[in-house]
Amino acid sequence: MTPAGLRARLAELREAGAELRARPARATLDALAGVLDAWRDPASPGRAALEAELPAATGFSRAMVREGLSRALHGWSGYALRALVDAELGGSATLDGKGPTAAAGFDTTAVILAGAIPMPTLLALVVPLVLRSAVLAKAAARDPVTPRLVARSLAEADPGLGRAVAVVEIPHDDADLTAALLEADCVWAMGSDATVAAVRARTLGARRVVIHGHRLSLAALGSAATRGPALLEATTALAQDVALWDQLGCLSPVSVHVVEADPGACDRVAEALAAALAAAEERWPRGRAPATAAAAIGAARDEAELRGAAGRPVRVFAGPGTAWTVVREDAPALREAPLHRFVRVHPAESARELVAALAPVARHVAGVAIAGFGPHTLDAARALTALGVSRVCAPGTLQTPPLAWHHEGQGVLLPFTRFTDLELEE
Repeated sequence: MTPAGLRARLAELREAGAELRARPARATLDALAGVLDAWRDPASPGRAALEAELPAATGFSRAMVREGLSRALHGWSGYALRALVDAELGGSATLDGKGPTAAAGFDTTAVILAGAIPMPTLLALVVPLVLRSAVLAKAAARDPVTPRLVARSLAEADPGLGRAVAVVEIPHDDADLTAALLEADCVWAMGSDATVAAVRARTLGARRVVIHGHRLSLAALGSAATRGPALLEATTALAQDVALWDQLGCLSPVSVHVVEADPGACDRVAEALAAALAAAEERWPRGRAPATAAAAIGAARDEAELRGAAGRPVRVFAGPGTAWTVVREDAPALREAPLHRFVRVHPAESARELVAALAPVARHVAGVAIAGFGPHTLDAARALTALGVSRVCAPGTLQTPPLAWHHEGQGVLLPFTRFTDLELEE
């Protein structure tokens, strides 16, 4: 595709968006709700095709893709979408300009996708369409499958929606094609901090730019979850959070923080988490990891073992090859983790020490799974809220956020919505 061809496609999308806006918003919402309901059904053509094609494209194992989709899409229903429109916009009638406030999307929205996890892609194509904004999506290099299949499902459900969506593959270093893409009225960019900063710097004409940069998640266990059945329950659930999508999403925990004065608690958690990750590997085998990732895991394991050999209370638990890794750390401060099911377990004598350890990375933390704090659970959640964390939940649910989750503290539809207050007397 040439830049001129991409601009022509953008012009076609503007016309398709105008057609959507000429019909009742409820018709579009009902069609989108039907698409979400279909994708929740493993037997539906779109879902079945995704389960079949995604492993080869992304490297995820088939078992992991099947489990990840089943859990993540469980709550992403048509009912949830309608409830979201009601909660954030006051109902679909607002999109038709009825009432004291009118809501609308932009004529076109360019979406720059990233990563290999399919749910953000599904959401990114649906959200602008709820607002009747035509979508031009740049597929992520790691997942060209999901946007194509979602676009096909939309077209099959409603030809009008199909005309209002286009998916393109643009090399990351093609400046001319990227410039044409960024001529959309609204730009939504996902990716690393460097990637989204570059997009923001190059986006001059868009009326709105929405950025989702690098994020990570973690877990915190209080004393009530560091022994006995509660420890087994918490680590089994956390192993699931780590294993799903091979720890490559923003809601994948990279560390577990044991908030207890007893140093033995950190050892117990690390041992139990290692056993749980070994069991998870049996159920949902990790997919292929790039050579660079395997090298990074090996180097991180070696570095931790050297610290342990020097007499520090650092231990390494490892699966076959680089399948999974748990490092029992000796200090609260976070260390970089290579991902691909690599978790560090940190000690923290108090909630205050935990908050201090997280402060340097607070702006990057998306979600925290907590357990074992008993009557102090709400206090722990509030302390994390003060850091700016946008989601606090139970272990085992990090990877299954509701459709209405306030990602990065924002609404789902609101960042892409234009409001007009109609202060008129009849």
